[in-house]
Amino acid sequence: MFEIIAKHQLAEGIIEYTLQAPEVVRHHRAGQFCIIRVAQHSERIPLSIADSDPEAGTITVVVQIVGHSTQELAQLGVGDAIMDVVGPLGNPTDIGTPDRAVFIGGGVGVPAGNLMVGEMKQAGAQVLAIIGFRTRDLVIYEEKIAAQADELIVTTDDGSYGYHGLVTEPLQQRLEAGESYDLVVTVGPVVMMKAVAEVTRPYGIHTIASLNPIMVDGTGMCGACRVSVGGETKFACVDGPEFDAHQVDFDELRQRLTIYRQQEQQATEAGPHPCQLEQQIGKMQ
Repeated sequence: MFEIIAKHQLAEGIIEYTLQAPEVVRHHRAGQFCIIRVAQHSERIPLSIADSDPEAGTITVVVQIVGHSTQELAQLGVGDAIMDVVGPLGNPTDIGTPDRAVFIGGGVGVPAGNLMVGEMKQAGAQVLAIIGFRTRDLVIYEEKIAAQADELIVTTDDGSYGYHGLVTEPLQQRLEAGESYDLVVTVGPVVMMKAVAEVTRPYGIHTIASLNPIMVDGTGMCGACRVSVGGETKFACVDGPEFDAHQVDFDELRQRLTIYRQQEQQATEAGPHPCQLEQQIGKMQ
């Protein structure tokens, strides 16, 4: 069991948890994720690791409450325990040694940039961070990203805070003005990551996209996170979660994200349910 050490509501429907997980924090690096399972019959939830404290043996994850499993998690508080925390999973971000780097995050993808920006700075890069949200009330991790980046730009779709527009626009403006970058890392909605890739493609900037949004099981067994990268089939959870954004078939990804929409809605309405095998075992006992 993994105790909840802290719980904070960052915005409506977005909660930050700090969990006691010493073995996970001992081995993880930026870009990797963990899988949590609240209780025996709960679904597995893949989550990026947003922060860690090796001395305390804790990791921090940020959860958006969108369906049954995350609603179940939201009922837990400090002192409660989560049944499973598995990780670190996936491959760490390959930062390399860039001179000038950019992190672009959207919504609940922003917390993943907390560790990424830190590693960019450790690699000696000058870092520009651009984070985007629908509206001011949903802005999260602004202070944490600002504390590590050399420059931070916050955008909102409705103009209620920061730059009025999309996260791609400030980067596009700077590139058109002649600024150059060696690396761009983007985490967020699939449509946003595709847009970032299209902005950087003409300039030949190495661009990495984190495909966490398409994961379901997180271990390569379910196959739901299949993605075409450079014409080859990859699994985001075990081959990634990060790939060359210019090689990713984002249109295929967007279609895949809708496959389980009906089942997700049914699960939310029905509440907890054991798998068929567990039901049969229960009948035999």
